Amino acid sequence: MLIHPWDAARDEGEWRDWLSRHDFGQLAVNGLAGEPPWVQPTHFRYDAEPGPYGRALTHLARPNPLWRAIEANPTVLLSVVDDYVYVPGHWTAPEGAPSEHGTPTSYYAAVQLRCTARVVDDPEEKAVLLNRQVAHFQPEGGTAPAAPGEAPFGRLLSGIRVLSLEVTDVRAKFKYAGNKPQEVRDRVSERLAERAGPGDLSARAHQRRRRTDG
Repeated sequence: MLIHPWDAARDEGEWRDWLSRHDFGQLAVNGLAGEPPWVQPTHFRYDAEPGPYGRALTHLARPNPLWRAIEANPTVLLSVVDDYVYVPGHWTAPEGAPSEHGTPTSYYAAVQLRCTARVVDDPEEKAVLLNRQVAHFQPEGGTAPAAPGEAPFGRLLSGIRVLSLEVTDVRAKFKYAGNKPQEVRDRVSERLAERAGPGDLSARAHQRRRRTDG
């Protein structure tokens, strides 16, 4: 992922705050010999600790073909992208230039977590980590805890494997035209507010926040 200086996270707090509000991404795993990388969409729970970058927890069905690739190479990438919009070219033309000379572009936020994967098969640990995931997605409760040998989920534990992903590096990008003149950014901000389509107001909020932060 190319990250220009003006698109980089301002500090560690910026990407951590954004990631704390996200729990769905794509897990990219190195393919086996002669194969392309494999990518698995998945829910996950991100924990800021342990370690300097924290860890992510997820689980997959035992028949998933990713396991062979992970066991061959446990270095994986968890990619999260959101708050993306398409920006028409006629919104971005420089002041005084014809509107059709503007360059179409995309705005988006992205965090990529490079991780070392640990496969968890121990029933007791697996149940603990699964219950931790469920607690994130259902803080109100309503689902029985998983426990080895106990109904209703004990017999299902053997059908899944848990991944504990130790984050070893983070790359974060907030692409919201930070290199453009302020009058162009203001114009795009107004257009996003007017269009108010999917993602527009979130992208606008990033744009305005980064202007204030900068």
